[in-house]
Amino acid sequence: MSTTPSDNCFLGIDVGTGSARAGIFNADGTLLAAASREIKTWQPEPNFVEQSSGDIWRACRDAVRTALAEAGPTVRCIRGIGFDATCSLVALNANDRPVTISPTENDDQNVIVWMDHRALEQSNCINATNHAVLRYVGGTISVEMQIPKLLWIKENLPDSWKRAVRFLDLPDFLTYKATGLDVRSLCSTVCKWNYLGHEKSKTPGNIGRWDHTFFHQVGLGDLAHERYRRIGQHVRPMGEPIGEGLTDSAARELGLDPGTPVGVSIIDAHAGGLGVLGAIVEDQIPIPEVLETRLALIGGTSSCHMAVSREPHFVPGIWGPYYSAMIPGMWLTEGGQSATGALIDHIIASHPGARNARREGRRSGRTVYQVLNDRLDQLAEKTDFPAQLTKDLHVLPYFHGNRSPRADATLRGVISGLSISDTIDDLALLYLATVQAIAHGTRHIIDTMNAEGYQINTIFICGGGSKNPVFIREHADITGCEIVLPREPEAVLLGSAILGAVAAGEFKTVLGAMAAMNSAGKTIQPTTGATYRYHDTKHRVFRCMYDDFMSYRRLMKS
Repeated sequence: MSTTPSDNCFLGIDVGTGSARAGIFNADGTLLAAASREIKTWQPEPNFVEQSSGDIWRACRDAVRTALAEAGPTVRCIRGIGFDATCSLVALNANDRPVTISPTENDDQNVIVWMDHRALEQSNCINATNHAVLRYVGGTISVEMQIPKLLWIKENLPDSWKRAVRFLDLPDFLTYKATGLDVRSLCSTVCKWNYLGHEKSKTPGNIGRWDHTFFHQVGLGDLAHERYRRIGQHVRPMGEPIGEGLTDSAARELGLDPGTPVGVSIIDAHAGGLGVLGAIVEDQIPIPEVLETRLALIGGTSSCHMAVSREPHFVPGIWGPYYSAMIPGMWLTEGGQSATGALIDHIIASHPGARNARREGRRSGRTVYQVLNDRLDQLAEKTDFPAQLTKDLHVLPYFHGNRSPRADATLRGVISGLSISDTIDDLALLYLATVQAIAHGTRHIIDTMNAEGYQINTIFICGGGSKNPVFIREHADITGCEIVLPREPEAVLLGSAILGAVAAGEFKTVLGAMAAMNSAGKTIQPTTGATYRYHDTKHRVFRCMYDDFMSYRRLMKS
């Protein structure tokens, strides 16, 4: 982190699944200070995941104040603020107090987290309409999106449905708390609310429009009758300054100056795209035709795969195309896997060898991942190449369903090749097979995108997986793509700060800010020859495992 005093500093606030983080950056994208605070989560029933908007805002407040204290005199002032968050659903009443979305009826539990799958029945009913709007979500609405969750609330919590005056995407809730103005992000509304950002607006000052026929057909016609006042009447592009900036009360809470510009928000994964895709690599300036060869992989609890194009690409089973939902003026296609970091953690935690691996890590000052990676290095000494260790061990990673390109939340995971041995070595092999399965999922997504017009050959990766050399190596070798790591590992925070810089007028455009604040770090080339042939065969196994799983399902239904 820099110790040079800076007059032009920008604050990024990122709310992930488990924590809120604040990062302070200067105008060239250098991180000056950062802090994090945990967020509480409830799981009252299977497939229910809930949080509190009050707890989330307090975590943001504490993270910002801690980051400011850490920065000290290196930061003379914050000129602009950007917010990103998970695409979770927030319910508020007329007094901006929380409204329960929980079977517990606790009003503090007023956030349905993105990964909540309670609305599976509702998403199936919506998909059965085959409405034209669904063409812009890969043909199939996801249970992770907001319209199925709204329908679930209406059908199961009628009192909450009546009391709620505002339903907000979590990023928009944060800017509402900061500015007092209900401005919805084009990113959130297009990607998660079935808003048509590419069509002509019927409301002055807006971009895009809602489709009345869709809401009536899916059973949410009352939202249309209300002229969408509960879900957004003012939709604007990311990074545009909102009103007069920070309110006096929000400024006091955050320890910042009233009136500090606040940019229209963005979803967390999309912020990661802003934080990496603008880097110059091998003298390639990020102009639109170059961007079409790049994929941003943002890894965490789940993972998102973001690609942009000048023309819309309709890719079955993959979300989008979304107009101007990440980089203004370009169409976004968004793939993803519902459980990646969460799946690796689950595999480790549920294995009998995990206790000994963690004990060894504590004894040597290493994480459990470092212990397993080191063990894999030792085991690989007896093979031609490390990936060969999983020749007889295969994983289908759909433990929490498949986001894309299968677009089926009911799918489940499969492991083939287990023995009754439960040593650290067995855990290391299963861990490697799981990482490989996730990488094969990425290859499946890229192959599907490229078949529909993309030319992706480079992956820009950020998030938790980018710190794991095994994760990086397997993704390069399995996808056959060059991997680019960002100079700044906190790329999601940087993406938010980019919006703050645009809101402050430091840069005229989001793409201009990306070009100035993004920088590439290390690059990793894929291995060819025997390693590639091995993974090509293993990818056929990966595809066969899905076919086998579906055949079992058909047999059990017969």
